[in-house]
Amino acid sequence: MSCHEVLQEKGYRLTPQRMLVIETLHSADRHISAEEIYEQLHARYPYSNISTVYRTLELLKELNLVTETDFGEGRVRYHVAEKGHHHHLVCRTCGRIRNLDESVLYPLRAALLRDYDFDADLRHIAISGQCSECREKRGGDSSQLS
Repeated sequence: MSCHEVLQEKGYRLTPQRMLVIETLHSADRHISAEEIYEQLHARYPYSNISTVYRTLELLKELNLVTETDFGEGRVRYHVAEKGHHHHLVCRTCGRIRNLDESVLYPLRAALLRDYDFDADLRHIAISGQCSECREKRGGDSSQLS
């Protein structure tokens, strides 16, 4: 079910601002920040404000229609949940982002449940570290845990 359909079914108003936030999220070809959404919204609806974007994103998050990911750049980015969940490896040196296959996380989720009795939500995460190219440039191997 689309964001529009879920909001209608749950009795939420489909205001022009809310519709534009949803449209911007759906048309984004990458994860997008609230500020980037606001820029697009404000260009088309000049009387809008950033708090409308944040409130709409919070509502969509509560309804599990968007996911938020922190890529370590000082702001959270959003992604439409119906586009599928995926995971990222983020190089903290060069900023390169690679997708991570979900199956790699299965043992982690099982270990967290078994060892900590914690049922982790691993639907959409970013793991920071350092890519092989940046490690080679540095001349060291940071693969050992301290």
